[in-house]
Amino acid sequence: MENGYVLVVEDDREVNELIIRSLKTENINGKSVFNGRDAEQELKTNSYDLVILDLMIPHIDGLELLGRIRKTMQIPVIILSAKGEETDKVIGLGLGADDYITKPFSVNELKARVKAHLRRQFYSKGDSTTTAEEAHSPHLIYHGDMELNLHTYQCTVNGTTYDLKAKEFEILKLFLTNPNRVFTKSQIYQHVWNDQYMEDENTVMVHIRRIRKKIEDDPSDPQRIQTVWGIGYKMGDLS
Repeated sequence: MENGYVLVVEDDREVNELIIRSLKTENINGKSVFNGRDAEQELKTNSYDLVILDLMIPHIDGLELLGRIRKTMQIPVIILSAKGEETDKVIGLGLGADDYITKPFSVNELKARVKAHLRRQFYSKGDSTTTAEEAHSPHLIYHGDMELNLHTYQCTVNGTTYDLKAKEFEILKLFLTNPNRVFTKSQIYQHVWNDQYMEDENTVMVHIRRIRKKIEDDPSDPQRIQTVWGIGYKMGDLS
């Protein structure tokens, strides 16, 4: 698969250069622009596979530029902004952004999301180097800085790969394929063990604890698999 060409629209030159350098480590080419007017012109004259777009940029702000982009093209757009209020995310996603990352951000998370969107973009284009089986059955699931490999039963977090036991893998796969859903212990047990739940909370809790020890930065303060008190568990919002 080709590596992609990304337009980085960010007026902070240090942040812009950091993004370009980090993409380069993944063999992804990037072009820097520092205001909305130049970004719009660049998109009219050159072909890109993805846009990383700051909201607070000069001349044409990010939301206005996003609206103009969506009138003429379906290129993936990742908003990168210090404006982290839920209403800003809703507006950005409502205008057609594909993803929203709040500053300060993790470089590894940004790279993981860029790679995920580029992969989907190339699948939709029918990339000639991608087999039909891969295109219809992608074996990697992404969420924030996490990557779950359906072939190797491994989870990669911030560049570190962890081996998973079978039930740990099935639990994590359940969460990652339903990132906005809260699961009760009963639902998790029935999905993963394919059996009727017998009010044995300990089985599910032990497996959740084992997963957290592997993938959480601080298992005592989990951010990736979060407890919803009185109900069950859900994937954390890692944007």
